[in-house]
Amino acid sequence: MAVPLPPLNALHALALIAETGSLSAAALRLNVTQPAISKRVRALEAAVGQTLLHRGANSATLTEEGARYADALRGAFAAMQAATTELSAGGAPLRVRAYTTWAMRWLIPRLPRLRALHPGLQIEVSASTAPVDFARDAVDAAIRTAEHRPPGGVMLQSLSVAPFAAPALARQAKRQGLDGLSLFGSLVRPGDWGLWAAATGTRLSATPLLFASTSLAVQAALEGLGAVIASPELVADDLRRRRLMAITSRPIPTGDHYWLLLPAGAQRADALAFRDWLLREMGVAR
Repeated sequence: MAVPLPPLNALHALALIAETGSLSAAALRLNVTQPAISKRVRALEAAVGQTLLHRGANSATLTEEGARYADALRGAFAAMQAATTELSAGGAPLRVRAYTTWAMRWLIPRLPRLRALHPGLQIEVSASTAPVDFARDAVDAAIRTAEHRPPGGVMLQSLSVAPFAAPALARQAKRQGLDGLSLFGSLVRPGDWGLWAAATGTRLSATPLLFASTSLAVQAALEGLGAVIASPELVADDLRRRRLMAITSRPIPTGDHYWLLLPAGAQRADALAFRDWLLREMGVAR
């Protein structure tokens, strides 16, 4: 015989106490008072016939039974949240925030391959260098670069850089060095020329001109105005078409990596499909 379920608000209270670690934090999440949370837990204890909290003078901790129960409840609430999110999305596009150049030169050209695998998946791409706050921003996934793993980050690819130029200038630089050549970089990554120069023992005779994005710096190089420092993956199409040429034979690791960031908790199914596709595209073993 099935046991009647206790009130949903009491179950949610216990799950939030386990998640946040305190009555006060759980009360804040539910926008109620701490005594109200405590009252809900007492009602739950009466309903299930078990003590779920050890109550002290200034603290409350879950009992062993309470911890097991709360863990199961958290999974159930996460599943409900995921189902509600999926239903509310109702075919809404997956909103992805990325750096301008990565979005233009890596992601967007590959989206036809993603659509072929997932015909119903729509991607809305926005470009920004600002840190993402999933609680505040209208974003479902973000691509960031960082040296160390951000909370919840999935590493996609290590970031290396090298100098590139239009073929005539690249051949000149191979013979004579970079002297007299304008050097282009990005305000997003202002230290890449210095990092590359230090790693290769190259003296930079000019101060790099920094554009708002690497895309603008690459365009200046494509016009034959100078050399750009960039990730080889971001200029791969220009190299294949012989619009740009590498000045040196090997890129230099920067110590940074590309990371995929997703909100904590249950994920939309299309966000997980996007994650798995990114990992496959970048050859990342799972």
